[in-house]
Amino acid sequence: MSGTRVFVAAALMAPLSGPVFADLLPTTDPTISRNLCVGSECLASETYPSNAAEVKLKDIRTQISFVDESSVSFPRNDWTIRANDDEAISEGGENQLLFIDATSGAEVLMIKAGAAASTMVLDEFNRVGLGTELPLAGLHLVGSSLSKIRMENTTESVDWSIDTTADGLVLRDQAYFGTTPFVLENNAPANTVRFASTGNVGLGTSTPSAPLHILSYDGTADDAQGIVVENANSSTAVRGLLTMRNKGGSYFTLDNTSAGTTWYFVHENASPNRFIISDAVADGPEMSLTADGDLTVPGAFISGSTTLNVPDYVFEPGYDLRPLSEVSAFIDQNGHLPEVPSAADVARDGLDITQMQMAQLKKIEEMTLYMLEQQAVIEAQAKRLAQIEALLLKQ
Repeated sequence: MSGTRVFVAAALMAPLSGPVFADLLPTTDPTISRNLCVGSECLASETYPSNAAEVKLKDIRTQISFVDESSVSFPRNDWTIRANDDEAISEGGENQLLFIDATSGAEVLMIKAGAAASTMVLDEFNRVGLGTELPLAGLHLVGSSLSKIRMENTTESVDWSIDTTADGLVLRDQAYFGTTPFVLENNAPANTVRFASTGNVGLGTSTPSAPLHILSYDGTADDAQGIVVENANSSTAVRGLLTMRNKGGSYFTLDNTSAGTTWYFVHENASPNRFIISDAVADGPEMSLTADGDLTVPGAFISGSTTLNVPDYVFEPGYDLRPLSEVSAFIDQNGHLPEVPSAADVARDGLDITQMQMAQLKKIEEMTLYMLEQQAVIEAQAKRLAQIEALLLKQ
């Protein structure tokens, strides 16, 4: 048979020479029709509220004990509700209401004196309010303090809190200087972050179609509308900022949905594994680059630099054309044309195709001037020779 006896006890804290025995009650079921005061401090003139029946425990130490005398085949744990600690305040004793597992001695629930109104409210809709009398959700927390939910693992030294601050919803690492690795700001737009059931993550979209899908409707024309990867370390160093890795070829796409044009930047899958730039038209790549540095451009190569200095100034009046004797002396001394990079220069600095073309054009134009000068000399000499021949024929 199962049963629990309830003892309402009021015991003195002073040491006793032996156990304190209760008065024996009749074996019948007694009824107290009005009020009851239990404890050595109860007075004959004890007062009670006029609008309620009251059970009062009045002594130096008060508690209600639930002692279960059931057989071992039934639940039989003992419980105690105790008011305040045994120790003096100077020794750490506190004013609090304790719910104690009397069998194990564990203090499973404490209600501190001075707790605010509506510290915990359970309403008729199975909602729990902490700090509010009117909970609006399964768990509704209201308060002005920073940390709202704190989770601490003392075995692993892990301590996190979920806070509501002026910035918004904050995930804080309390064990690591209170850093905030995750912040969801107030007034963030809908679907700022979306984790789909597929495992896809959407930023700005409720239906992410890729492992990371970013969607924006902001029409501002600046760099902040895409992806910004920034390393703000103050030291100067080479750092990897973006890596795309695949077992096989890979590519990324630039799609102009307004013009209907598409460009692909490709790491070729098959040998020679070129870097390729191509459009959506299946007519071969527009540019390819091999690992050996061989660049192939099927179309025309056009340099339209605004700093391009085409050497038409060679034909302007007053141009200081170097005498061929100086050119010959320069070649004898240096082994290349003046103002043209040498083989050593190209090996050391590389070949600037535009600069080389302009240098070659300048030399062609200068050579044209030399040829025109020589043509003028030849024509003058031919005219003089004709004059000499005409004089000889008259003799």
